Amino acid sequence: MVNVTYDASGDLYSSTGTIFNLGDIAWTLASTALVWIMIPGVGFFYSGLLRRKNALNMIYLSMMTVAMVSFQWFFWGYSLAFSETASPYIGNLKYFALRNVLDQPSIGSERVPAIVFCVFQLMFAAITPMIALGAVAERSRLGPLLAFVFIWSTLVYDPIACWTWNSQGWSYVLGGLDFAGGTPVHISSGTAALAISLYLGKRRGYGTERLAYKPHNTTYVILGTVFLWFGWFGFNGGSALSANLRATQACIVTNLAASVGGLTWMLWDYRLERKWSVVGFCSGAIAGLVAITPGSGYVGSPAAVLFGFMAGTVCNFATQLKFIFKYDDTLDIFASHAIGGIVGNVLTGLFAQSSVAGADGITMIPGGWLDQNYRQLGIQLADSVSGLSYSFVMTTIILWVMHYIPGLRIRCDEETEILGVDDAEMGEFAYDYVALENEVMPRSEYNVGASSGSREPQHTAATTSQISEEKHAGEEDVSRVQ
Repeated sequence: MVNVTYDASGDLYSSTGTIFNLGDIAWTLASTALVWIMIPGVGFFYSGLLRRKNALNMIYLSMMTVAMVSFQWFFWGYSLAFSETASPYIGNLKYFALRNVLDQPSIGSERVPAIVFCVFQLMFAAITPMIALGAVAERSRLGPLLAFVFIWSTLVYDPIACWTWNSQGWSYVLGGLDFAGGTPVHISSGTAALAISLYLGKRRGYGTERLAYKPHNTTYVILGTVFLWFGWFGFNGGSALSANLRATQACIVTNLAASVGGLTWMLWDYRLERKWSVVGFCSGAIAGLVAITPGSGYVGSPAAVLFGFMAGTVCNFATQLKFIFKYDDTLDIFASHAIGGIVGNVLTGLFAQSSVAGADGITMIPGGWLDQNYRQLGIQLADSVSGLSYSFVMTTIILWVMHYIPGLRIRCDEETEILGVDDAEMGEFAYDYVALENEVMPRSEYNVGASSGSREPQHTAATTSQISEEKHAGEEDVSRVQ
């Protein structure tokens, strides 16, 4: 049994002589649960944006990622990212299999034990690869993604988390300000999504009306946004690792930036379509949440309005990059997360205030430009560029190494694209709509078009000749466009 007692105030007194605040422990554990719900939230958000034949696998991937990263974090992820040594990460297995991770003070705060900090940080490690996996939408094999998540978490996420949040990490020592994961979570995942998109290539029918579909389930998009927005209070507020004024301020600016970001994106879309798009609002809200993440514990409420406006504007226009550079980023992950993370890092360098950071009564920083600390912007840019470059290069290397290992190639074949990943890879569906369609009307009477976001025609019980006909039709579509 661990040798712990309680002092007169009811706080936890550990065998190491450290007093842990039970209120801070409770808030951090509650925040852990809030961040966990964000992970299936990403799955629902992505699922709603896709066609019905590819809807289920995104929700599956969200749960698979939680499980795989939980094992990786137990195995060596936490040790690689948060060992307190002069040379962190490289070959450091001090906490291998969570050995000696229990009641000692955490590297994040002396007010919570290491085991609490460990499980809280696990949620950040789990959601990051799930954000990136949106790039595999509609054209991937699911099996190899198990290996990819484990490898990517080890070689990409853990090193970036180490240099950002470990007290021995180079960015931390340099004075980088990243309260809740602008670089480790959003820039790394968004850039990885770009690398994955380039590696996988374009989906079948790219550039034709075949892919001009609308989100198949806008309700899922809203539900995913609700989970994300709700969980982000723990994502940012919980990063204070204490129930104090700084955590409260982080929650306030988080909600404000999301609100302004959603309104901004929606209004930019309205100028084109003259429609009030709920998908546009949800996209903008998430962009605002992404941008405020690194600055949430450092900036005041007025600055949060600018964070939301800039994220809603810059990320909205950044969605056009894939058309300019001709890559197929199905869900605009690079535009929302990588670009949004850079926007947040830069604005944090400008608007960080020592008075806001010091609201916890502990943290002391020189601030950003508002506090006449002009070098902070350079540090933020260095951290952003490093995270972007490292994630892109390492993700590309991982993908191509797996490409040449039998059984680990991620790209699916053309038949899987036609059938849908749900059917070909899972044999399960988001809805039992196949039976419903056959029951309501004969096959000859319905024609499912791409604009409805459903399966391609004549899918059920598809024969080799039907697959061949589909392939020939797709080639004709492409030739007409050319």
